[in-house]
Amino acid sequence: MKPESAGSLAVVGLGPGTSALRTPEATAALEAATDIIGYGTYVDLAGPFRPDQALHASDNRVELDRARHAFTLAAEGAHVAVVSSGDAGIFAMAAAVLEALDGADEPAWRRVALRILPGVSAANAAAALAGAPLGHDFCVLSLSDNLKPWTEIERRLALVCEADLVLALYNPRSKARPHQFGAALALIRGHRAADTVVVLGRDVGRPAEQVGVTTLAALRPEQVDMRTVVIIGSSRTRRIERPDGGAWVYTPRWY
Repeated sequence: MKPESAGSLAVVGLGPGTSALRTPEATAALEAATDIIGYGTYVDLAGPFRPDQALHASDNRVELDRARHAFTLAAEGAHVAVVSSGDAGIFAMAAAVLEALDGADEPAWRRVALRILPGVSAANAAAALAGAPLGHDFCVLSLSDNLKPWTEIERRLALVCEADLVLALYNPRSKARPHQFGAALALIRGHRAADTVVVLGRDVGRPAEQVGVTTLAALRPEQVDMRTVVIIGSSRTRRIERPDGGAWVYTPRWY
C-alpha cells in the first residue's frame, strides 16, 4: 500500500539511448521510482527494472494524459519517474508536466516533490561524435507541425538563416510528413552556400548508430527520418579530413 503523504515526481532525461550517456542523477531517480511512466519506446530504453516497479507505457501522442497520471500517482504517495529520451526539457515531457500542473486545480499536486533531471540531447550527442559543430551560437528547431503551423516553421527557418546560426533540426521527416523536409531544404539553400557542412546523426547512442558528414547541396530528403538529427552549419562551420576517411566538423568561436 502506498503511503498517504505526497510522493515525488522526477522528469528524467535518459540521454540518446545508451546508459553510458545517462547521468548518475537520472539513474538514481529510476532506481528509486516505484512507477515509471512514458512513451513505450522510452520506457524500454530506461530499463531494466525490478519486479516491484510498475511500468505505465503509452502512445507518443498523449503527453498531457501521461503528465496528469504521473501527478495523480505521486499525490497518492508514489515515487514516479516520467521518462523522455535525450533531455526531458527539449521537445519532451518536462514542458507537458509543468503544463499539466499549471492547468490543474489540484492542491495535492502542488505538494508533490517535483524535479526535472537533464539529459544528453540528440543534438549534443551527434555533435560530439562529429566534433564541435555547435561550438558557437546555434538554434534548435523542430520541423514537426503537429503543435505549430508550418508557416511559423518557415518563418523561423528564414530568421535563423538570416542570423547565420548553426541549425539543429529535430523531427525532420516522417511518413506522415514526407515533403516538409524537402521544403525546408529549399528554403535553407536559398540562404546558405552549397558547400555548407551538414552532420547527420541517426540512432545516436543506440546499436544502429550512424553519423555522417555531407554538404547542403548533396543532402537528400531520403537520407533523413524521425530518428535523425540534422545539424546544418553556419557560414563559419569547417570540416577537417581524418585519416580514416571521415571528417571532424567544428564551428570556431571567433568572428
